[in-house]
Amino acid sequence: MTWTRKSSSSSVKVYQGRHRFEHWYRDNQVYFITARCRARYPAFDSDPAKGIFWDRFTHYTKQANFTPWVVSLLDNHYHILGYCKVGDTLGPMMRQIHGSVAKLVNDLLDERRVPFWVDAGHRNYFDGCIRDERQCRRAYRYVLHQSVRHGICDDWRDYAHTRVYIELERGVKRSTELGAFLEGVPYKRYGQ
Repeated sequence: MTWTRKSSSSSVKVYQGRHRFEHWYRDNQVYFITARCRARYPAFDSDPAKGIFWDRFTHYTKQANFTPWVVSLLDNHYHILGYCKVGDTLGPMMRQIHGSVAKLVNDLLDERRVPFWVDAGHRNYFDGCIRDERQCRRAYRYVLHQSVRHGICDDWRDYAHTRVYIELERGVKRSTELGAFLEGVPYKRYGQ
């Protein structure tokens, strides 16, 4: 099994009856990543704000050698499915994307949002390693159809801020060849 570095500095896996949140940094892994603006604030409701996100996202994913498959940006959150070749690049990539986007989008807003990201669990983003082909297909469709799910349009192709970089079948085939799914680790939500 591939070595996994975890972000949690504590060796205690359960705190107050709940599994302690941690990021896993693994090489050769398909990841689902999502984040939301604090208090669901619609910081990306303008085209200039969305433009900042796409510019910084493109810059830092290229720098980290992260290959996005499908990404959807809405007014207050985003979802990403993509391939991470070197796991230790994921944390720095996310800090750079979030830091630069927060600063530049805040410059457009009437009032600064500090912190810009962060949900109820005091996390800036959620990332999950995709376990198998089934979960991958579900995650891909979930990201692809965000604009329809949120009532923005009737067809995801009509929404400029859902971007497909890698077709699903191509991504699944290549990930299977590379062994890029986290097989053998149960994922409660999908009943494995």
